[in-house]
Amino acid sequence: MNLLKTKFEGLYVLETNNFEDNRGSFQKLFNFDFFEANELDSNFKEFYYSISKKNVIRGMHFQTPPHDHHKLVYVSCGKILDVVLDLRKEQPTYGQYFSIKLNEKDAKYLYIPKGMAHGFLSLQEDTIVNYAQTSCYSKDNDCGILYNSFGLNWGIDIPIVSDRDNSFIKFDKFESPF
Repeated sequence: MNLLKTKFEGLYVLETNNFEDNRGSFQKLFNFDFFEANELDSNFKEFYYSISKKNVIRGMHFQTPPHDHHKLVYVSCGKILDVVLDLRKEQPTYGQYFSIKLNEKDAKYLYIPKGMAHGFLSLQEDTIVNYAQTSCYSKDNDCGILYNSFGLNWGIDIPIVSDRDNSFIKFDKFESPF
C-alpha cells in the first residue's frame, strides 16, 4: 500500500494493488499495521455502501462534533468524481476542495479526516461507493453543504440530487464548528 499526501492536512489518497487473473480481480483495502505505521485512525464503527445511477450527485455530507469522523471512501464498481471540501477554519485550505476520479480498477481510495465534507458524482450506471467511518451515524449531527455553492464545476448540466442534499446550506452561509 502507498500513502499519497495532498495539500490538505490529513487527506490522503491510498493506493493498493489490483491483482487480476482469469478469475477476476482482488484488492486489499485495509491493513491495520499500515494504518498504524502511518498514524491513521482505524477504529471504524460503521460501514456503508451506496448504489448510484449515472449523473447522481451525493453530498456534501459530514457530521459535526462530537460525532465527526475519519472516513475511508472507495469504489467497488463503476466510476465517480469524488470531492472533499475543507471545513476546518484553522487550516490554510479552509473553503478549498479536492477532487479525484475513483474507480474499481485503479486501486485508489481516500482517507478523509474530520472536518471535511464529502460528496461525489456518479459517472457510470450502478456505481457502488463504499464508506467506513470512525463514528456512528448521529441524526442530530448529520449536516451538509449545498453541492453547487463552493465553486466546483461538476461538469454536468442536470444532476440527479436528493431533496435533502438540495436543502443544505450554501457554503458562504455556513458557520463551521471545526
